[in-house]
Amino acid sequence: MQRNEPFRVAILGAGLIGIDLLMKIRRSAVLDCQLVAGRESSALGLRRAARMGCPTSSEGIDALVAAERPFDIVFDASNALSHVEHWASLGPLGTTLVDLTPSMVGRMIAPTVNGADVLTHRNINLISCTGQAAVPVLHALTRRHSAEYIEVVTTAASSSVGRATRLNLDEYIETTQGAVREFTGAPEVKVMVNMSPAAPPTTFRVAMTLLGSGFDADEVRTALTRAVDDVRAFAPGFSVAACTVTDDRVFVAVEVAAAGDRIPRHVGNLDIINSAAVLVAEGYASRGVSTVTTGVS
Repeated sequence: MQRNEPFRVAILGAGLIGIDLLMKIRRSAVLDCQLVAGRESSALGLRRAARMGCPTSSEGIDALVAAERPFDIVFDASNALSHVEHWASLGPLGTTLVDLTPSMVGRMIAPTVNGADVLTHRNINLISCTGQAAVPVLHALTRRHSAEYIEVVTTAASSSVGRATRLNLDEYIETTQGAVREFTGAPEVKVMVNMSPAAPPTTFRVAMTLLGSGFDADEVRTALTRAVDDVRAFAPGFSVAACTVTDDRVFVAVEVAAAGDRIPRHVGNLDIINSAAVLVAEGYASRGVSTVTTGVS
């Protein structure tokens, strides 16, 4: 399908993540955000979106269903339980949903790992902020070395974790564990999340431990460098904080600093999943596999 106009998109959710999404979408040549919808007319996010010149609504999903034309793409930045309802309402209209909630509904996508899958699925699940930081690294490391056990420990500033994430913490952990299993083949996976009240706020950090045998330090570091470079192409604040390798254990810690816009640098958790969301939406809109898949699948 060829078209000369940008894809019509909407954002469901008027929290911090929704406003940062709007800023990123406004820089896109192929996406045009025509609505930000929330559930409370007094929401700060709706007021900010309106000041940026974007149409807003406090009618939530009802506003999207009632639109004159169905939206091409909807970014769901609400919560995991609501996403099920949103998919049921918008799926029949032909809308593609990019799900930023840990709903575990739809196809799980990490852009540099299986980004081409956005061309054949209309419910795209971005796993979690932790998933976007961990899956590209773990997938790269387990392509040559199998792991019997993988442990992922996330530390995020308490101020960067919104109400929806706190309510969906069980789903967040379960969905992230499911993604790690799927993309690595590891039989045993454990995911933990720490919300730090430290001042100044801590930078978003994901520490990964892999247990197995026969790990080669040079191969691990080469695979890690390639994976990080691929992610940095769309999330430039992504970096390696630590890497140690022995014959039976690999430890890698990555950090994500936000690129700016409307969120502070320590809120890298929102920055990486929003950047991934815009990337896969642009890939879907342009129908170009090369725009989303930069790594080796």
